[in-house]
Amino acid sequence: MIDLLHRWTGGLIGLLLALLGLSGALLVHKNAWTLAPHAHDRRSDDISQLATATQMLMADPASRPQSITYASDDFGLLRLLYKAGNGAYADQHGTVVLQWNSQWERPELWLFDLHHHLFSGDAGEVVIGMAAICGLFFVVTGLLLWWRTRKTFEWRLVPARMTRPAIMRHHRDLGVVVAPLLLLSLLTGAILVFRPMAALLFGPGAPAQIDRSLAAPPPRTGRLAPHLDWARMIVTVKERFPDAELRSLTLPRKDSGLITVRVRRPQEWLPNGRTTLWFAADSGVLVATRDASKLPTAVKGYNLLYPLHAAKVGGLAFRMLMTLSGLAMTLLGTLAVWSFWFRRPKRRS
Repeated sequence: MIDLLHRWTGGLIGLLLALLGLSGALLVHKNAWTLAPHAHDRRSDDISQLATATQMLMADPASRPQSITYASDDFGLLRLLYKAGNGAYADQHGTVVLQWNSQWERPELWLFDLHHHLFSGDAGEVVIGMAAICGLFFVVTGLLLWWRTRKTFEWRLVPARMTRPAIMRHHRDLGVVVAPLLLLSLLTGAILVFRPMAALLFGPGAPAQIDRSLAAPPPRTGRLAPHLDWARMIVTVKERFPDAELRSLTLPRKDSGLITVRVRRPQEWLPNGRTTLWFAADSGVLVATRDASKLPTAVKGYNLLYPLHAAKVGGLAFRMLMTLSGLAMTLLGTLAVWSFWFRRPKRRS
């Protein structure tokens, strides 16, 4: 029965898992292969420069972006996104160096959308979450099936022959080698899509605690003022969290009346941090803050999932391991589908 369920799971969703594995392996190294002027500039932590660049980009109400993602240690550009779906890269002085009208013009953008949403928004994200859950079942049942044949284990990067028995043997042996990495990728991916699953790792009350801790302050009635002192907001951020790295600035969404600034403190693994400051959209006055270092333990644990999933910690060694995980899932998923749907016909005697 386990063998039947395992084969049908692989046959039905193997190609989707292969697609997610390959796109994930490429995204691990996204900042290294993104081509744009000044992409590899060293990140500046000069508060005066950051404040001036922000003021310049946000000053004109007619042309200001909806959000700014600031330069990081491995990507030296600011990413600007606009309401219409277009975007741009700017250098750290605020000068736009590259623009696009659609995500299809930038492979790093559409590949990210493919891996996270299958180009289908929230519905695609749900499909990916379900695929991750099926993938977990696939790995666990595969380990159970491998245990019965463990004495025949033989390490091979590719099947010895492209016959169904050789492919199945290779599938089992490769799967058990990369199983820990696959479990890490699939479990973290599933929990990031379906937050209630966080209870599996952090306890039954964790999902509700995470929702409460990561919620924004109550909406304000003030609308976004046409002219604000954006430079002063950036200075205020640094005054409040002097050890933090500025990560993003986002204009109000759904009439929240709040400008959101995220920073990353040294102890945070999350690339954009969870330490957050909210400013009133009508005045630019600081109205609330959230210090990620003071979040409950379960929430801190939850904040580790994305950095682990996307190999944003651990340096090159962990990035290579997660690349191996993605490529292995690509190979395993593809061969599972091939062996399930394209069996060689039996020879007639």
